Amino acid sequence: MAQADHDHPAASGHAPAPIPFADPWEYELHFPRDPRGPAIARTTLRAVLTAHRLHELTDRAELLTGELAANAVCYSSGPASVRLRWTLPVLRVSVMDTSPEFPVPLIPEGPDAERGRGLLILDLLADAWGGCRVGEALLGVGGKSIWFELVHGDDGPPPPGGLPLLGAGPAAPVRPALAA
Repeated sequence: MAQADHDHPAASGHAPAPIPFADPWEYELHFPRDPRGPAIARTTLRAVLTAHRLHELTDRAELLTGELAANAVCYSSGPASVRLRWTLPVLRVSVMDTSPEFPVPLIPEGPDAERGRGLLILDLLADAWGGCRVGEALLGVGGKSIWFELVHGDDGPPPPGGLPLLGAGPAAPVRPALAA
């Protein structure tokens, strides 16, 4: 076994303990302006939330992340990133891109329209959402961040087997307006 392999914690059987459910964590994925980016972001988000046993939030988070990541790919001219941040009981997902323009609510042109529902879906499914401009340090050029928050329904970890505990959760945060 090579020395580099021997020094790896998993190779020596001393892997770190998983982060406790109540401890904060953060993951970030950067992706190029590519039509495959939103699917990769959704898949990554699902893997992270599954690993942290946040099954209750996964479907809504995946749908909303897909909407925001698709907008980032379609309406900006550069790369984007998705940041997942957990601070019990709130999951915040931020999608950053290089366009300084905030999304504008559109009225769908009909039931089969392919555009115009993103902010409506965000407003209906997120417990809170908003946005802000970002400086040049984050992505190399100015842009924006659109974020949403989902509140876990219980302050404790899901029971073994991954099913969420039943019970009243905290009140949902107030939806802020987009910052200019």
